[in-house]
Amino acid sequence: MSGPECCSNPPILNPNSGVGHVEKLGGLDTYVTGSSHSKLAILMVSEVFGYEAPKLRELADKVAATGYYVVVPDFLHGDPFAPENATRPLPVWLQDHEPSIAFEDAKPVIEALKHKGVLAIGAASFCWGAKSVVELAKSGLIQAAVLLHPSFITLGDVKGINIPIAVLGAEIDKYCPPELLKEFEQLLTAELGVDCYVKVFPKVSHGWTIRYNIEDEMAVKAAEEAHQNLVDWFAKHVKCGVLIISIILTSGVSELTLICRFSISSVS
Repeated sequence: MSGPECCSNPPILNPNSGVGHVEKLGGLDTYVTGSSHSKLAILMVSEVFGYEAPKLRELADKVAATGYYVVVPDFLHGDPFAPENATRPLPVWLQDHEPSIAFEDAKPVIEALKHKGVLAIGAASFCWGAKSVVELAKSGLIQAAVLLHPSFITLGDVKGINIPIAVLGAEIDKYCPPELLKEFEQLLTAELGVDCYVKVFPKVSHGWTIRYNIEDEMAVKAAEEAHQNLVDWFAKHVKCGVLIISIILTSGVSELTLICRFSISSVS
């Protein structure tokens, strides 16, 4: 499953990148950013290069600025993939990092978030992280999900998802080609009745949302568009959900539709 798409333009890892900081959460070293008092949290699951990738943390900071407590755990346990290591190519590395393993590791992280008072959680994944977020989307532990250029997932994996999910894919992607994305969409909407949004970005390759060339104007624009899609999806399905809970507790249900619509438009 290794190839140039998966490993092109690898990030230069920097443990000090981002405006947030690293702390233990659910037993894992975790990059956290945004207000820890927020009732809304976004869990991000990295690609094979791990949680110290600067563009990943930059996106976490961007999402946090819209009102979320964003957490990016080190699901790779200090062992990110290193393309320059010729004795450990991706297939060998994957033997020690099966893509679904982060699902179990995410459970104590989610429990820790709830202990902090978080009421709603969205999860976003990149490449390798997709499998674990798909499993979370079937577990009842999160309220919404976004998969960005996913890898290692099949139609069989998607069956059982019962929460709103967005899938943002690339036109040039052998790991999750547009044809497979369309099959996901059909299964999720027609057969499972899930609120689903599938988008194929033209002229970009696998990994484009967090491994883009900053000197390539088109690449930057495509990445920023995907980032906004992510923010909009969580505004609709995480932020609005907490408003509904709050309104039920304080005002009854008569004003739900009006206030929820206002929430979505105000953050778009």
